[in-house]
Amino acid sequence: MKQLIIVTALCYCAIALPATDEVKILQDNINTVWTALAAFMVFFMQAGFALVEVGLTRAKNSINIIMKNLMDFSIGSLLFFFIGFGLMFGQTNGLFGTTDFFLSGITGDSWSYTFIIFQTVFAATAATIVSGAMAERTKFSSYLVYSVFITAIIYPISGSWAWGSLFNGSGWLENLSTGAFIDFAGSTVVHSLGGWLALTGAIVIGARKGKYGPNGLVRAIPGHNIPMAALGVFILWFAWFGFNAGSTTVGDGSIGRIAFITNISAVASAVTAMFLSWILFKKPDVSMSLNGALAGLVAITAGCANLTWCGSLITGIVAGILVTFSIIFIDSKLRIDDPVGAISVHGVCGAWGTIAVGLFGSEKNLGIAELNSGLFYGGGINQLLSQLIGVVSYLGWGLLTGFILFSIIKKLIGLRVNRDEEYIGLDIEEHGLEAYFQSR
Repeated sequence: MKQLIIVTALCYCAIALPATDEVKILQDNINTVWTALAAFMVFFMQAGFALVEVGLTRAKNSINIIMKNLMDFSIGSLLFFFIGFGLMFGQTNGLFGTTDFFLSGITGDSWSYTFIIFQTVFAATAATIVSGAMAERTKFSSYLVYSVFITAIIYPISGSWAWGSLFNGSGWLENLSTGAFIDFAGSTVVHSLGGWLALTGAIVIGARKGKYGPNGLVRAIPGHNIPMAALGVFILWFAWFGFNAGSTTVGDGSIGRIAFITNISAVASAVTAMFLSWILFKKPDVSMSLNGALAGLVAITAGCANLTWCGSLITGIVAGILVTFSIIFIDSKLRIDDPVGAISVHGVCGAWGTIAVGLFGSEKNLGIAELNSGLFYGGGINQLLSQLIGVVSYLGWGLLTGFILFSIIKKLIGLRVNRDEEYIGLDIEEHGLEAYFQSR
């Protein structure tokens, strides 16, 4: 009888406890499902960006903006599929990416396809950032050209520097003598790069007609639908949990922590921007508060896996201050017309968030490494130096390639619509349709 009980118990254990291989298969499937779900959430950011940009600009350009966001993802997916992915993740990564093209390393297994769709939605995000800073005066055909080059060449090459080892390669920023550059989900790799490209585009194309008058006069050009812009921000906020927590590409307990850390920075930045705008403008400004939330999300994207809630809180507060003064400075002092604040939100706050990792990196406290990397957590200055090298490298790359690209487009096919087309609106002149029909 005793032997029967023992045999029965062993059989039960054999059934109840999967073999090691079965556990691995289960974990691999969980990783795939989570990463795919996160990719779908990041794709939804296209809707958020479109609504923000439409809401913060004039009604006569709404269709043009929707078309640009649609083509960002559609053309970007094709170009990244055929060219960009190989440049970014091939085995021979170097300063200029890799010589591998056409899905180098794709073996046909489910993880390969999951990884490429996750990286595709990131590439599309980098291209979309540029759209907002150049809104309401860019030729649609010219926009398609620079969207092609960003997703096929500019973003993948610089992306390989920091993320090449995620698949097949190994980027030079991952092998710095001061320690590997840390940008967990793309504050610099995606957002700052997009912000610096947006800066060059806004400079080369010039301001909207009527934006700046004589004697330093700055005229506000209000957006036509702030509730739409607010909805866009909430969509982006939701999708950002996939952007950051999905970058684990692993279905484990770190997902909840990263989502929490992400949210702390966002809310801290939104509140800071709201109170600061209240002080500066005597009223709590809604557009500045919305951009504050986005600034906090951008800033924490680099360190969402490496910072404690305290580091995230400080990162968000500083982001809220930076985005407010940066938008004012770029608009009124530099006289660069950025209708949605993309340069400040993505470029400036992306750089700040990346640097913040070198200050507040707290890996030992989080139980993910033997030592903390942050200067203020006993990690010394090495990680901060690595972060600064990365920030400066992407700044230089974005400005250099951006100026070259936009200047060539301007010279060869023209970058800007003519004065009459801008006055009438790009919806009618570029697409032959109005976004809003009034009953007659």
